Amino acid sequence: MFKGSIVALVTPMLSNGDVDYTQLEALIDFHVREATDAVVIAGTTGESATLSPREHCELLQRSYEIIGQRMPMIAGTGANSTAEAIELTRCAKESRADAALLVTPYYNKPTQKGLILHHQAIAGAVDIPQILYNVPGRTACDMLADTVAELSRVDNIVGIKEATGSMERLADIKRQVSDDFALLTGDDSTTCEFILNGGHGAISVTANVVPAKMARMCHLAAEGKEQEARAADAEIADLHRLLFIESNPIPVKWAVSQMGFGELNLRLPMTVLSEEHQAPLRQALVACGAL
Repeated sequence: MFKGSIVALVTPMLSNGDVDYTQLEALIDFHVREATDAVVIAGTTGESATLSPREHCELLQRSYEIIGQRMPMIAGTGANSTAEAIELTRCAKESRADAALLVTPYYNKPTQKGLILHHQAIAGAVDIPQILYNVPGRTACDMLADTVAELSRVDNIVGIKEATGSMERLADIKRQVSDDFALLTGDDSTTCEFILNGGHGAISVTANVVPAKMARMCHLAAEGKEQEARAADAEIADLHRLLFIESNPIPVKWAVSQMGFGELNLRLPMTVLSEEHQAPLRQALVACGAL
């Protein structure tokens, strides 16, 4: 089962827009040293929406070559076209990723039946563990608990990244799935509460900048050490907030560049963090020991 602190890794880029594989290796080495539990490559934080299919598949392959067996690698392979999602998931399997992470189709606004058929088609086409990803604030599509429960009965659908931040939604899903179905949150600010309420971990943006602190908080919560977990979470609460002060991954890309991991480059339509938000985020990075 996937659990603990899983980083939704940024994709470092050169000024010409190419992936900066030198800095990608440095970032992965950093997360190995800091005991991050697993890494997501080419997720939405990794600017997957602006990668061409060729770039996407190359990024997965090159990342596995860097990571090897040092930590599990989850490949972001979601798309709003079922056929494209199948092709990207095939790339994930070919790259030897440990699992694929599939966001609900964005903009299309499929019905719950459409979501079921979409994910069943991908699971049937590619024999790799698959993690559902529900983030309605970004996709305009909400995968309901009953839908998750039905999909959890597909052999190679092994978990969900549930990013609504709702403990009621967590409880509703938990009641309907088996104990070995991975329950991961995608909402950093409620991660501690999520794990204390029976979740297994997080796919985290905050882990990009304070991986050891994020991992410690997740592990304390999983051990039921509520007071210690809440104290650890309070230390990084400002980061949870400020890393979403503009659309992800704008703030975290700025933060990672400040930490020395390459140039500050994003692909349009994403832009550099607004100047008025830079000083507060820098202050939070210093306070948390990231700078």
